[in-house]
Amino acid sequence: MDPYEIEFIGENRIVSIIPNFSHDKIFLICGEFGPFRAGLPMNVPLWLGVMLKQKQKCRIVPPDWMDIEVLENIKEEEKRSRFFTKMPNEHYMVEAKLILGAAAEDIPRASEIKTIIKDIWDIRMSKLRTSMDALMKSGGNYGRLDHLTMTEINSVKPLLPEAMDELHRIKMMAKKAMPASLNNSTFSQTGSSQHI
Repeated sequence: MDPYEIEFIGENRIVSIIPNFSHDKIFLICGEFGPFRAGLPMNVPLWLGVMLKQKQKCRIVPPDWMDIEVLENIKEEEKRSRFFTKMPNEHYMVEAKLILGAAAEDIPRASEIKTIIKDIWDIRMSKLRTSMDALMKSGGNYGRLDHLTMTEINSVKPLLPEAMDELHRIKMMAKKAMPASLNNSTFSQTGSSQHI
């Protein structure tokens, strides 16, 4: 899956908006939304909320997790734990990027929130690199990492399969080389030497 596909999936998350217009229900492939009533909150897919915001037709209500205290707690827990912690949602990076990009003025303390989300991302990427390094050094064939998001998994996707394939090739070459060295060894049997 490439980053655009992950973003597409993330754009279908439901967010709350407050429209500044009134309109009947709209029917889309992904469902029906509305009726839109000026000033009354309603839920729509993220992509629709961003589109309406860009046309200055609504205000986006920040998700519950997009709060300084909540994010600081997540950041501190992520620092303390050697394992990955469960994130507020599977597409937190996509949601943050789109909402903070299109509606930063709707989010209280948006620049601080953006910084904390970036810090969380950096901590998680550091853990992921460390985990990959440990896996490679241990010679393992697989690893289990819980609570990674699609975006995080996709960030290592270009490197990890190739590295694992190369490690497998090296192991196979080492196995092939071992019997050859044994064939050239000399063993003693009842006082005489023989090549096997």
